[in-house]
Amino acid sequence: MTKDFHDMEMRFVYGETLHELIEQNPNVMCLEADLSKASGTNPTLPSRHPANFLNVGVAEANMISIAAGLASEGKVPFCASFTCFASRRVYDQITISVAYANMNVKIVGTSPGVTAGPNGGTHMCFQDLAIMRAMPNMHVYSPCDALELRSVLRYMASTRQPTYMQLVRHQVAKIFDAEYAFNPDRAVLLREGRDVTLVSTGYMTQFALPLADELRQAGVSVELLHYPSVKPFDAAALVASAQKTRAVVTVENQSILGGLGGAVCEILSEQCPTRVVRLGVPNEFGEVASEQYLFDKHGFGPAHIAAACRRLAAEKG
Repeated sequence: MTKDFHDMEMRFVYGETLHELIEQNPNVMCLEADLSKASGTNPTLPSRHPANFLNVGVAEANMISIAAGLASEGKVPFCASFTCFASRRVYDQITISVAYANMNVKIVGTSPGVTAGPNGGTHMCFQDLAIMRAMPNMHVYSPCDALELRSVLRYMASTRQPTYMQLVRHQVAKIFDAEYAFNPDRAVLLREGRDVTLVSTGYMTQFALPLADELRQAGVSVELLHYPSVKPFDAAALVASAQKTRAVVTVENQSILGGLGGAVCEILSEQCPTRVVRLGVPNEFGEVASEQYLFDKHGFGPAHIAAACRRLAAEKG
């Protein structure tokens, strides 16, 4: 019986896909910093592939250094931890041991943005897309559903470059089917429109897609671009859409500084000056709170996305 990955939590899709990748290539390794249950790799990986599973303990910087050493010997290490630990805590180790040395290490940040919820401000990292995007040699991905996650992981295992990927841990809505193939150089045009361009990535795309359909029925034609890759970034698709709509809204489960919204503004300011509204977390830290509370507080939930699209479309007259 074919497994329906859309019925699974994303972390278990990650663990199951790593199992498949190890079956195909014994050089693929799974590294954990005492959070394998949270990452979804335990019990799948240690029970099925004990030789390919390494728990380094609560030592994230050491995990990155070990991964760089493994990569130098031809292994393909995947290192997972909470987003705050996988990016902020180990930034210097990643910079020198992975990016500067151009090592084939795959870093997975789990529970990005508001999905960290109960863990509060210390664990709620809103900066990882921005800081990883700023690092030379680093590729930065944020898949939006289970099948895109699987496609991204297969691509990561088959290519040789430093990579950072966000991983939402819980189950998310279905966007893609089994024929989907990830291409980091191409944005995914999910809906065509003429009034406003809505640009999303990762966790927020599941909210953006039904909103685009609802707005169309209400008379606002939304063009929806999903960016599974924030770096490299498909500038051509963005510019072509902005030239058509002349109004852009970005939404991300991140700070509005330096991530998806930053990339969009950088490109459009140079190639196609366009009115842009960035939705996400402003220049603030997180807190223990529900997802809905944080959406409402910071103004980037579904209702806020719809309102921003309507407002920009109306401003054009």
